[in-house]
Amino acid sequence: MTRIKTRSGTELYVKDWGEGRPVVLLHGWPLTSDTWDDFAYAAAKEGFRAIAYDRRGFGRSDQPWTGYDYDTLADDLADVMEAKGLNDAALFGFSMGGGEVARYLSRHGGKGVSKVALIASVVPYMLQTEDNPEGTPQSTFDGMTEGMLEDRAHFFASFMKTFYGVGIFTGNVSDEVVDWSVNQSMMAGLKPTLACAEAFATTDFRPDLAAFRVPTLIIHGTGDQTVPIDASARAAARAIPGSTLIEYDGGPHGLFASHKERLTDDLLAFLRS
Repeated sequence: MTRIKTRSGTELYVKDWGEGRPVVLLHGWPLTSDTWDDFAYAAAKEGFRAIAYDRRGFGRSDQPWTGYDYDTLADDLADVMEAKGLNDAALFGFSMGGGEVARYLSRHGGKGVSKVALIASVVPYMLQTEDNPEGTPQSTFDGMTEGMLEDRAHFFASFMKTFYGVGIFTGNVSDEVVDWSVNQSMMAGLKPTLACAEAFATTDFRPDLAAFRVPTLIIHGTGDQTVPIDASARAAARAIPGSTLIEYDGGPHGLFASHKERLTDDLLAFLRS
């Protein structure tokens, strides 16, 4: 089965590789589950069952007009978990996907989940407010929206360079990886792209943090310019009891490519623990 129909009727494209204890992989905005391929391949070879799917509106999944709020996205995750019959599963959320992990834990009581990892995640709250002064100003997100509406392909060509730290991080990813990411971004519908950007920018996950009652690994690059570490990983680590924070010195946002081997090793070690 490569597609799963959710409770709302939206069909999601799903990969299911390997056998063993399951790990569900949530991808970042505005990409697809393909960004998890390197880790999923390694995990399946190591005796785990790696499940990754394209978020609604992105990649090969349906592109409905509605459903890009985190409650609905968490319900989609619950429907994938149920359709695949998953128990004792790990949830790994990259960037926007970290929010789906957080909302699933609170909205669905963490059903079937034994451990979680947040990688370059937007949790707990990205937006700068009076009670979240280290967050990102609304004007930054407004500029992103204007850029996407004016020329989405041009916007993503520039955005992905920042995403991977091109010109800043020592040991940049290849030009081909940047191009591949732009191509993935353009597979998404305009409405899902804009709506999900608004969702990850403005959703406050601080109330969800109390639902983290399983072992939690947090990984983030200190040079991340897309989701700066202070308002995200460091804040999450302070708020989630017993969590473990690993900082990649100078690492950009796209750790799955820039630090592929290290990230794979750290995540596999966490799965085995």
